[in-house]
Amino acid sequence: MSEVYAARRERLRKCCNTSGSAAALVTRPANVRYLAGAAPHGAALLLGKTEDVLVCGAPPSGEAGEGRPDESLRVQVLPRPGGDPGVAAADMAAAMGAESLAVEEHHLTVARHRAIRSVAPRLRLADLGGAVEQLRVIKDEEEISCLRIGAEITDQALGELLESILVGRTERHLALELERRLVDHGADGPAFTTSVGTGPNSGRPGHLPTDRRVEEGDFLSVCLGATYRGYRCEIGRTFVIGTSPADWQIELYDLVFAAQRAGREALVPGAAYRAVDRAARQVLDSGGYGDGLPMLMGHGVGLEIDEDPQLAPAAMGKLDACVPVTVEPGVHLPGRGGVRIDDTLVVRPEADGGPELLTITTKELLAL
Repeated sequence: MSEVYAARRERLRKCCNTSGSAAALVTRPANVRYLAGAAPHGAALLLGKTEDVLVCGAPPSGEAGEGRPDESLRVQVLPRPGGDPGVAAADMAAAMGAESLAVEEHHLTVARHRAIRSVAPRLRLADLGGAVEQLRVIKDEEEISCLRIGAEITDQALGELLESILVGRTERHLALELERRLVDHGADGPAFTTSVGTGPNSGRPGHLPTDRRVEEGDFLSVCLGATYRGYRCEIGRTFVIGTSPADWQIELYDLVFAAQRAGREALVPGAAYRAVDRAARQVLDSGGYGDGLPMLMGHGVGLEIDEDPQLAPAAMGKLDACVPVTVEPGVHLPGRGGVRIDDTLVVRPEADGGPELLTITTKELLAL
């Protein structure tokens, strides 16, 4: 992997040189890991004039959640605890003779920005912007493989839960059990806080589990994901508990399923981000649920669970091949509950079979 990380850093270096910066300071953890192979807590990556250095407050642990630093990188551990690796890296850039330094202004605090200026007053600071995030949008096959394994772990954890007795258990209990199963099957940990919603809580995006117990006739909506070697996937499913679904539940489920299918089918290289959102949103709107819908119908995944691209009504840009995204329409009816169906897919050209579905748990409306 060393050559992969070196190639990523070289692409960023070219971006910096084009914009007139001799060096770059990367501090956002996901960006550090993408370029260096690891992101120890608080670490900063310096793309220097003469060499690249990973600056850390403590020696890297090598744990799965942190990653392993690229062997070709120099790792510099600060001599005293409590120091700021980002500020120390800026000081090193000045010592290397750099006249300008591109920094991630969207990640730096004002205090940190001032500290960098104080230790390297002669450095001209420029904004690196979202340059690294843009490099991260298209994944290589090694990254997609990590997402694929994470999706397999997620499917397995969810499948095992569905085989257990659910009535009478709380949302909180079910969420904790899902997260434990993710780790048991090899995940670094959950990709985000697992959401379990029952009855009137079902279908609510971002719902945090409560002590409400599962009852017969409830909709049960689950949204979870595994992190594997730093890469995060997502799945969302909705089920009915203990009895045949009511007519309104079948009608609502079929509508959300149709919207999700429309969004998935729109995932082709060259498709506008907003067109994917529109494909799913129009189905829900035609069913009379245009008000109160989520702000977007999907988003990119990778080293973060929510990254570019954003599949939203006003999003600018077009899809490329090898971009992993979610398609996650949902409808929530206050006081009654709702449906959410969410998959992680990779955009592929039609010649390669179209979008690759990573999360494969059935989308049939099951009565558990």
